[in-house]
Amino acid sequence: QVQLVESGGGLVQAGGSLRLSCAASGRTFSSYAMGWFRQAPGKEREFVAATGWSAGNTVYADSVKGRFTISRDNAGNTVYLQMNSLKPEDTAVYYCAARLGGLVPTARVYDYWGQGTQVTVSS
Repeated sequence: QVQLVESGGGLVQAGGSLRLSCAASGRTFSSYAMGWFRQAPGKEREFVAATGWSAGNTVYADSVKGRFTISRDNAGNTVYLQMNSLKPEDTAVYYCAARLGGLVPTARVYDYWGQGTQVTVSS
């Protein structure tokens, strides 16, 4: 079992930055691929970014490429999402997710989910 707790969301103006954190329980954190997803009101949950056990193994949605960076600290059981140049369309609840195996940009294959953290970008 893995428990995930997100933090770091909030209200920011367009062009600003936020850093989300996801703290994971469990002794085998490094075995899990970690992903960030988001869901805006009235929309389906969508993939944002994911990282494999190796910090250099990452994938991003086209909509955030070049603005967001996912990273992980296996010793600290934490994954981060650094979000720069934020846009109003980035407004959503952001979720952290974990799965055993390789990183996949599809929500349905992730086994564990956090409760989400709200990110609101004002224009």
